[in-house]
Amino acid sequence: MKLTVLGSGCKTCHKLYENAKKATADTNIEVEYITDLQKVMEYGVMSMPALAIGDNIVSSGHLLKPAEIKKIINNL
Repeated sequence: MKLTVLGSGCKTCHKLYENAKKATADTNIEVEYITDLQKVMEYGVMSMPALAIGDNIVSSGHLLKPAEIKKIINNL
């Protein structure tokens, strides 16, 4: 499993990336951070920051806390 944070490089996007790393610290889940707007557009994201698991967007336009990210992962 891989989490991908999609954003423009703003403070909120960086915070979502940090929260995703915290949420997955005790797992083997890889966390990637994409700021290339061309690649972000390929996901079809209209609001940032966004979080994808695999190729599926699970959150867009919200800064999720580590606990919220863990909950999303556990519900898969």
